[in-house]
Amino acid sequence: MKLEDNTTLNKLILLYVFEEMDVPVTQSTLTVMCTSLNTWLPYMDCIVTVNLLKESGFIIESSRSKDCYYTITSDGRNCLNNFYTRIPSTLRNEMSEYIKENRMNFRRKQEYHHKYHKNPDGTYTVELKIDDPVQTTLDLKLTVSSRSIAKQISNNWEKKASQIYLHLHEDLID
Repeated sequence: MKLEDNTTLNKLILLYVFEEMDVPVTQSTLTVMCTSLNTWLPYMDCIVTVNLLKESGFIIESSRSKDCYYTITSDGRNCLNNFYTRIPSTLRNEMSEYIKENRMNFRRKQEYHHKYHKNPDGTYTVELKIDDPVQTTLDLKLTVSSRSIAKQISNNWEKKASQIYLHLHEDLID
């Protein structure tokens, strides 16, 4: 296979991932998904291809806090719609299935943040956040009596953040 063909296939693979994820994706999420957890692309090819897609206007970058999010553009969708058959069907099926099964896990890792630290008085402050690519949706700080409670809250945050946000929202609006 010629290098150009490989570059084209790499671009189509990443466009396919963006389309299937259907949410803005960080470079970290993209590289973990495509290179570590799967072997869809080599790491360096993934990094280079993201930049090529950005330069050609097929994806756009937006910044939020310290993270950069990438989203497929309408030009990227048009390109994918015209050439997606160049991605082998077995790979497309594998990618679709994997993303379908793991989309929410990746989304939670990107959007739900938690950390805790010890205060001078011996208590702990737990900081919980829900960030989307545009804004912080929820920023909550709790003071707790022990490290074990702080750790438990942090560990539960990723699983329960959306439910907690929904309950807060509903209870405060009623």
